[in-house]
Amino acid sequence: MSRVFKASLLLMSTVVLAACGFHLRQNVALPPAMQRVHVTSGNPNLQRGLERALVSSGITVEEHAGTGVAELSAPLAQFSTDTLTVSGQARVTEYTVRYHVEFDVHDGTGQPLVPHQRIDLQREFSYDATNTVGTQAQVDAIQGSLNDDMVQAILFRLQAAGRHPGQTAAAAAEQAQPASASSTH
Repeated sequence: MSRVFKASLLLMSTVVLAACGFHLRQNVALPPAMQRVHVTSGNPNLQRGLERALVSSGITVEEHAGTGVAELSAPLAQFSTDTLTVSGQARVTEYTVRYHVEFDVHDGTGQPLVPHQRIDLQREFSYDATNTVGTQAQVDAIQGSLNDDMVQAILFRLQAAGRHPGQTAAAAAEQAQPASASSTH
């Protein structure tokens, strides 16, 4: 191939990738109070994924909570499986796997950086009654994929908190105050 052809092919590939919206992922820009973080989760896979993502973003992950260490807590992280469709022979043919996570973040002084939040993700899959071994492997793969997506979703929320710190503090203050009760008789 000629040099001009190779250069034009490379240029066209770059233009096509840019036109389709493809961008390389950048490190997450977290709030300044989250430069040192302790992560706790009810799901060890979620905790490991969050810790890895934070470390790759240049954040120091601490083994223990303490003064000056932000606390990212995800006490609820659970999967559930629901039936979507049943065949004419009363056999399940499609399932959905749901992943529900609740989390919050407090800075090193205990003040909320990100108020209590919940994220729900789901994936659907077809069930083949003749291949029961493959089904568990399929569920495991879906759960792994959902876990990876959940890590990214949490990081996007943390990044939003870094970009708009006043809004997240105001939201946390609203949640801390009890709602005023009023009645009209």
